[in-house]
Amino acid sequence: MKPEWDLLHTPGPTPIPPSVERAMNQPMIGHRGQKCKDLIQSVTPRLKPVFKTEGDVLILTGSGTSALESAVVNTTNPGDDVIVVVAGSFGDRFAKICETYELNVHRIDIEWGKAVAVDQVEQVLREQPQTKAVFLTHSETSTGVMHPIEKIAERVNQVSDALVLVDGVSSVGGAVLDMDRFGIDLLVTGSQKAMMLPPGLAFVAMSERAWERIQETSRPRFYLDLRAYQKRVGDGQTPFTPALSLLFGLDEVLNLIEEEGGIDRVAERHQLMQQMTRKACRALQLPLLVSDEDASTTVTSIRPETFEAEQLRKLAREEFGLVLAGGQNHMKGEIFRIGHMGYSRPANVLQYISILEILLKRLGHDFEPGAGSAAAQEAYLEGTREDQA
Repeated sequence: MKPEWDLLHTPGPTPIPPSVERAMNQPMIGHRGQKCKDLIQSVTPRLKPVFKTEGDVLILTGSGTSALESAVVNTTNPGDDVIVVVAGSFGDRFAKICETYELNVHRIDIEWGKAVAVDQVEQVLREQPQTKAVFLTHSETSTGVMHPIEKIAERVNQVSDALVLVDGVSSVGGAVLDMDRFGIDLLVTGSQKAMMLPPGLAFVAMSERAWERIQETSRPRFYLDLRAYQKRVGDGQTPFTPALSLLFGLDEVLNLIEEEGGIDRVAERHQLMQQMTRKACRALQLPLLVSDEDASTTVTSIRPETFEAEQLRKLAREEFGLVLAGGQNHMKGEIFRIGHMGYSRPANVLQYISILEILLKRLGHDFEPGAGSAAAQEAYLEGTREDQA
């Protein structure tokens, strides 16, 4: 099947809106010229409502992991005590970055598929009162868990002076994440998930408290030195060559978010797609890895019992061009993951649920034909009833 026919529903990269693709095809400009300055000065303040912050949002050319590393290298010194919540592959990545930079890492290891409890974080904080920072993953992409960041940040701020640093790579742009109100000190994301762009941009938003820590930190850094980015942001510049085509695309992404009614409306759409997907899976007798309370709004994980996860993924790709993600690390082969974020609409959910029903028939899975589609339709009607009133 031709690649352009693929139905991409992985948790990243995600499909690119056609208008964003057209925007990225604009003629190249000089990165130190006025046109580039105008572009950066246009997009930078419009990122603030996406993060729900009054602080600056810095744009880096790099992957989401570069933003995670920037969070570590700019806010800590070697030997600092930090806490890292690890409930999946990306929480583990945060911990490994911290270990690489010679931090004294106190891991809170959580069973994959479950969210951390607020009391667990508080207990470790009280055991380690010298902790400088707590590193959290909002939406754990490898499992589809969404940690209760608001409650955790509130508790951390109540019982300690530690910074709250959050990986929002698969949640910013697709979930309710009110940085300032929640008390998050540093929030990062990447371009290739709910932000509807190709990989290559990273975003870092900082509180005043985080900025003070960044200025105090003595650790050497160069490309990821957030002080250099902050110094140039007011001039409409970046310290190093930016990914200009992606900035053209970002401008159009922000147009689309604003046209939809802002980030709250965007988050509501993602919540609706989550509900449609989860209710359909239950109707199809597909075991969900994560509880409703802990479920991400951008990715859903299924742990099948009557067929092999990889067999379904193979059939989906070969017969329909439907690209789903598999499990990672010890869950490889045990789960498959559906991404429903960014340039994705309820119509796309109805499409992949219908495809899943066909594939489940082929695999001999026992379910009532049409039950998944009916459940997704009912979830859509329930979720949009107020809008239609």
